[in-house]
Amino acid sequence: MDPVIVVGAGPVGLALALALAAQDVPSVVLDEGAGHDDPRPARTVVLRPDTTAFIERLGCVPSSNEAARWAAWRVIRRGQRVQHVDFDNVAPRSGLDGDHALVAAEPSPLHLPQHALTRGLRAAAAAHDLVTLAAHSRIDTIEQDSTGITVHTAGPESTWWRGSHLVGCDGARSTVRKLLDVRFPGRTAVERHAVAALRAELPWPGEALLHRMPPWRSGGEEVTARPLPDDIWRIDWLLPPRAELVTPEALVARVRAALAGWCGRTPPYELIDTGVYTLHHRLARRWRVGRAFLAGDAAHLLGALGTQGVDEGLRDAENLAWKLAQAWHHGASELLLDSYQAERRTAVAARLRAADQSLPVLRGGSGLRSYLPGGTRGHDVLLADGHLGRGALGAPPTYAHSPLAPRHAHSPTPVGTAVGEPVADVRATAPDGTSVRLRDRLGAGRLLVLLVAPGTGVWDRRHWLTAGVMPRLAAAVTALPVRAELLVAEAYPGASAHTVLLVRPDGHLVSAFAGVRPAELYEAADAARGGAATAVREERTADIN
Repeated sequence: MDPVIVVGAGPVGLALALALAAQDVPSVVLDEGAGHDDPRPARTVVLRPDTTAFIERLGCVPSSNEAARWAAWRVIRRGQRVQHVDFDNVAPRSGLDGDHALVAAEPSPLHLPQHALTRGLRAAAAAHDLVTLAAHSRIDTIEQDSTGITVHTAGPESTWWRGSHLVGCDGARSTVRKLLDVRFPGRTAVERHAVAALRAELPWPGEALLHRMPPWRSGGEEVTARPLPDDIWRIDWLLPPRAELVTPEALVARVRAALAGWCGRTPPYELIDTGVYTLHHRLARRWRVGRAFLAGDAAHLLGALGTQGVDEGLRDAENLAWKLAQAWHHGASELLLDSYQAERRTAVAARLRAADQSLPVLRGGSGLRSYLPGGTRGHDVLLADGHLGRGALGAPPTYAHSPLAPRHAHSPTPVGTAVGEPVADVRATAPDGTSVRLRDRLGAGRLLVLLVAPGTGVWDRRHWLTAGVMPRLAAAVTALPVRAELLVAEAYPGASAHTVLLVRPDGHLVSAFAGVRPAELYEAADAARGGAATAVREERTADIN
């Protein structure tokens, strides 16, 4: 079968290719550039714990020489500290270790230069047999038919490529989106920032800072300082709307004023990189046109109030990869492929809507301020949510109204995770007796079935599949219409003993059941795959009977 064609070799396109490869799906990555990225220390990304775990599963583990986990986050208004959050970087994932209770520690975001992330993903892709990287390949034609998709690329060697599907991950000016004739409406110049990457010793090593209304001249309305390794900091200044051009002299003056304001005097510093960037909010009307899809900046632009476009693009890749893998290996229903747009576009639209509603409250003098509790301090905390990945501005998405949600005759058993939310990263036992993290079992193109069974830590591992409810549950998992892995956990937040959780390949909860219910488990698994082609359904039914 033909490979999946991925257009664009940025973080999203490379992550998608690796996620497909992890599920035994070949891909061709068409890169308009030369196959490498120039270092830009002032252009960094902040990844939340879920997207950090995603890239690590793909074989991209950022070096501690380039990536930093923050020790803490602080918010200062004028000269007064209004918020301080300590991060747990020793155990960044909550879970069960031996007899220890579940810990709900808040892990730090991961901060690194975007070129370092891209380089790591590119190296992992280049080392994988199922990923083909094609540099100097600029797409100019897309043709679709009932069995696949064909594209033409211009470059040193004009080439036609044939694929099963195509995904445009080619950025804000996406050629794929234009060739598909998909509109890209939204708001222009939502925010403007001046940014500098510099080396200096600041009073709070390893801690990120949001400083609102700093008391010095040229401080503006807001300054953020986010650490990188080796005493390097990325500092951003929010610029007034329609402000004049920021000259090099003006930017250096901002640097010196900020450092003096924080340190009492301007300390020695090394200016490494600078820039000025404008943030836009846009959302493509359609994310799927036949066998072609859009992801990342080709599908959406965001970034105001601390929201992270790369973060959302990686979530696009994780969501789409397992659905394309199902289509590639077994065929997929239109419902499954359509669910990518239904889930991801809805989630990003909600993020953009939250940002657009918060902007006049946080940036302007609108009377809307009175609707937020806690006055200006509440506003500071709301803004911090976008930076820390909390609330409507930053929390991982929930697909509560997904078309893949099962239509239960009875409500699912309540647990600490709502249907459609990402599951907690608990420690579990695999069928071979090994202890694993739940999050580490994701991304393999299979569902996860998790049984909550207190006391399993003392079971005889040689016989655990024959104990208690396990034989019946194992048989039910074997009979499911899609591949699934059975795991057992000592505990899960909010779950009672013998609760069974069904988890999608991207880590979102499908449903939970009180005990072993084979018929309901089968129904939920079938819904999660969006049904199947008639031939595949009949074949599986014959096997079960």
